[in-house]
Amino acid sequence: MRLGERMAALKVPGASIAVINHGAIEWARGYGMADVASGRPVTEHTRFQAASISKPVTAMAALSLVQAGKLALDKDVNQYLTAWKVPDNQFTAQRKVTLGALLSHTAGIGVHGYLGYPEGQALPSLLEILDGKAPANSDPVRVKTLPGSEWRYSGGGYEIVQLLLTETSRQPFEQFVQHAVLNKIGMQESSFTLPAAWEATASQAYLADGSAVAGKWHRYPEMAAASLWTTPSDLARFAIEIQNSFAGKSNKVLSQKMTDEMLTPGIETFGLGLFLGEKTDARESFRHSGGTQGFRNMMFAYTSTGQGAVVMTNSDNGMQLIEEVLRAIAREYGWTNYLVANAPAAK
Repeated sequence: MRLGERMAALKVPGASIAVINHGAIEWARGYGMADVASGRPVTEHTRFQAASISKPVTAMAALSLVQAGKLALDKDVNQYLTAWKVPDNQFTAQRKVTLGALLSHTAGIGVHGYLGYPEGQALPSLLEILDGKAPANSDPVRVKTLPGSEWRYSGGGYEIVQLLLTETSRQPFEQFVQHAVLNKIGMQESSFTLPAAWEATASQAYLADGSAVAGKWHRYPEMAAASLWTTPSDLARFAIEIQNSFAGKSNKVLSQKMTDEMLTPGIETFGLGLFLGEKTDARESFRHSGGTQGFRNMMFAYTSTGQGAVVMTNSDNGMQLIEEVLRAIAREYGWTNYLVANAPAAK
């Protein structure tokens, strides 16, 4: 079937794709509608909410501070935090929460993900989010299991990282990451806040039944976990920088050594901010998916072959389409082992 037919069958109004080949963006295209009501099409420059793909970008920003000697991966984060600290309990009495554990989802932190806030609803501050206080619509961020004992995906853990980066850099989180990562890589169509000038060309979000999300999309003050607005081409640039930095060809943000650390598998073959390949060769590839209200996305790349792709959609039904698109790209470009491993599950 043709892509348009699958989009119609799955009720996915719009999709945008960028393909990496030979270490560069080979092509990028938009398909379908960014806004069904107005008939505005998706182009390669249409911005989508990246959702949890915000996390690897946040991780790279954090590692830049580790590289600069301002943070350490293995120290108690409470040594750095001032406005709020990880509350002590029976688990932290045995082992403290570290930045490395937060980035790798092994700190035992609760709060898997966030629902976001509809247009017009009051937005909580970061401290209200961390303590689960109104108007926050999420639970308090607390240590639920012994740090380092298991892999436990946690958007809440990345909100601790958000505070850590804000206080260490002495800048608003979105400004620090803009300067530390996005600008250096050339991600000119990306931001952790959506500037007013971008709203008219950003994609509308759509529910599974095909209806539009009220107010266009949900707002996510949980920036480190979910708020990045971007394009597949910009996320492809991010992936290419990781590939080149790992090879020692480009180190715009991280050194080769620090990128090696980022791609070192821990529990469940997860690195620092990135899902890695199969256990037999975890460093073969890296990826991260993302889903917020009305958006589903995937970034996948091979570490050393200069190949990969990013697919972003504006529908809660987008992940099935993404898996089909990535399998088709894998066949076309001869991706090693991808068809055997199949598309990774969404996180």
